[in-house]
Amino acid sequence: MKWLCSISLLASLTLNPALADNTQLPSPNLPRDAYVNALLQKMTLQEKIGQLRLISVGPENPKSAIREMIKNGQVGGIFNTVTRQDIRAMQDQAMQLPRLKIPLFFAYDIIHGQRTIFPISLGLASSWNLDTVATSGRIAAYEGSEDGLNMTWAPMVDISRDPRWGRVSEGLGEDTFLTSQIGRTLVRSIQGAHPGDRHALMTTVKHFALYGAVEGGRDYNSVDMSPQRMFDDYMPPYKAALDAGSGGVMVSLNTINGVPATANAWLLKDILRKQWHFSGITISDHGAIKELIKHGVASDPEQAVKIALNAGINMSMSDEYYDRYLPGLVKRGEVKEHEIDQAVRHVLNVKYDMGLFRDPYNHLGPVGSDPQDTNAESRLHRDAARQVARQTLVLLKNRLQTLPLKKQGTIAVVGPLADSQRDIIGSWSAAGRPKQSVTLLQGMRNAVGNKATILYAKGANITNHQDLVAFLNSYDHAVDVDPRTPQVMIDEAVSAARKADVIVAAVGESQGMANEASSRTHLTIPDSQRQLIDALKATGKPLVLVLMNGRPLALVRENQQADAMLETWFSGTEGGNAIADVLFGDYNPSGKLPISFPRSVGQIPIYYNHLPTGRPYLAEKPDKYTSHYYDEANGPLFPFGFGLSYTTFSVSDVALSNPTLKPDGSMTVSVTLTNTGHRDGGTVAQLYIHDITASVSRPVKQLKGFQPVFLKAGESKRITFTLDANALKFYNQQMIYAAEPGDFDVMVGLDSARVKTARFTLL
Repeated sequence: MKWLCSISLLASLTLNPALADNTQLPSPNLPRDAYVNALLQKMTLQEKIGQLRLISVGPENPKSAIREMIKNGQVGGIFNTVTRQDIRAMQDQAMQLPRLKIPLFFAYDIIHGQRTIFPISLGLASSWNLDTVATSGRIAAYEGSEDGLNMTWAPMVDISRDPRWGRVSEGLGEDTFLTSQIGRTLVRSIQGAHPGDRHALMTTVKHFALYGAVEGGRDYNSVDMSPQRMFDDYMPPYKAALDAGSGGVMVSLNTINGVPATANAWLLKDILRKQWHFSGITISDHGAIKELIKHGVASDPEQAVKIALNAGINMSMSDEYYDRYLPGLVKRGEVKEHEIDQAVRHVLNVKYDMGLFRDPYNHLGPVGSDPQDTNAESRLHRDAARQVARQTLVLLKNRLQTLPLKKQGTIAVVGPLADSQRDIIGSWSAAGRPKQSVTLLQGMRNAVGNKATILYAKGANITNHQDLVAFLNSYDHAVDVDPRTPQVMIDEAVSAARKADVIVAAVGESQGMANEASSRTHLTIPDSQRQLIDALKATGKPLVLVLMNGRPLALVRENQQADAMLETWFSGTEGGNAIADVLFGDYNPSGKLPISFPRSVGQIPIYYNHLPTGRPYLAEKPDKYTSHYYDEANGPLFPFGFGLSYTTFSVSDVALSNPTLKPDGSMTVSVTLTNTGHRDGGTVAQLYIHDITASVSRPVKQLKGFQPVFLKAGESKRITFTLDANALKFYNQQMIYAAEPGDFDVMVGLDSARVKTARFTLL
């Protein structure tokens, strides 16, 4: 019998050459599933577990320690190294291992650019232009792949309706439809036709799921949400990004209805794998498996590992738990090796899709091709960064046509953000170099040349709160504090303002105030800067506020003081030039808000697509016993979709191709948009719907279409949207996704608050 078995084994090895040599990779010409199956058969348990470990380069894991881990087969992927030389050295080491030589993949947080930094994600969403978004994605992928990277932790598509959350800056706003469209676009533009292409990166959509809905806007906090709201409002952007082909999912740090996402088999298996048919890789967020103990769902590290692996976490980010505890768990029979095989299969699948088994140096190029200067100016894409940034700026106020400015006379440029190279590129700025960014001050000097005089004064520190400064500088030195007294700094700014014809004040948040772990209980501009604004206003000179921030701010006081306000977010490497283009009218602003701006923190949550109540408040006919606050004006200061221009536009009445819509049919919704001003300019036509009567209460408005439109002065254009029953579907009380017959309002406008309305019936 032993003799027959030996013959049988010999025959199988002869028939299948991929299995014959247990020290070499299978032939890369095999189809993916056959390749991965063959490779898995060759791997020892230790090698399999090593593939599940994702290590971050940093103080806790210096490169020397990581190289020792690679030597011991304890690493499957690496992130936070962005130079070809370092990546090549680590890949060389993996390729020199005595056995299988499974290549590493290299990842990084490329959120809004790699070396050329584009506006923060909230800014990109303000363009409402998918071509613009795609440009930023393609360039980010090109630069990332040129640095030897294979994967990015992006896009971040968490819906957020609480601006207290610091990571609002990293997301795409409050709306499901807009976020889904942009998320899908980013995946396609970053991954390209195939994630293994030379200048493509595999995307990892994050944070799955509901991370933007943390209670109180407090980072890492819990989420408790009804199934209907979850699947109507929060889940569609993840689904859109995955349907676009995203190869990875980063799992969120929060609990969902009491269960941490990292331990949530319903989320990661039932929804992600079975319902959505996702076949890529799931990756825990940083240290999340360890945190299951603090969440109170695991009693010790071994239980945390068992729960995470069984829930569907394939790869463990930046902790040693899988590596340390899985061997013992398998030995004792508490974890089956086939469960590890399933996780490893997903890791190997994405490495195959990245093209790493065909060429481990796919994104590195041949030896000797590494750039001599990693930070060379020639590696940047400045023209594209400037063009993109201009389209993300939102004009919030322009009293008596204060803007555009004239390139003449004297202009005072003041404020703690006016000349900050670090802040203008924002948080999550990847490998961007602050020294290569253009500040507002420099951009304005570039714009006027010798035609006007620019006077500069800092005017104030970001904040005078010492504990806050210490917090902002606790991770890295991000905020420089001017040692002069506040009054001396204000006096200098006022002196410059009195000599000027107009004041441009750059105020708001430092980039570290709108970042991970930077939740705020107040949304106002810090007091040091408000005192500066008060003093500037007192000069009587025209006052233009250039806002730099990563979240909606409460700007009631500033809105009363300013003659003009321009929301610039953190606008990237070419931010200063782009802002100057808009301030001087070389570019007519067309950005629209992707998130509502509250009047005060007490209004939160405030978002446009809320449910109606039985006692709605009507501003034109106020009534005590209605849903409102009695101590402040109701409604946002600036609504979702809002943004002005240097010209004006009118929208005609809405025309429908048919007063009824069949369940399997479609209809067109049309308006005529006219540029009624004296300048050429762009805007965004926005289509909303409202289901008037349904089995469950439906939002007062829901965005279902948008079109950027450019019109010359006096020009008119017919704008047409197509609407079908899919746009009318929702989850009912039984969690059935369907459109219900009945009447619908369809609305078209240039923001969510001012619209023209027509009505149709779904049969």
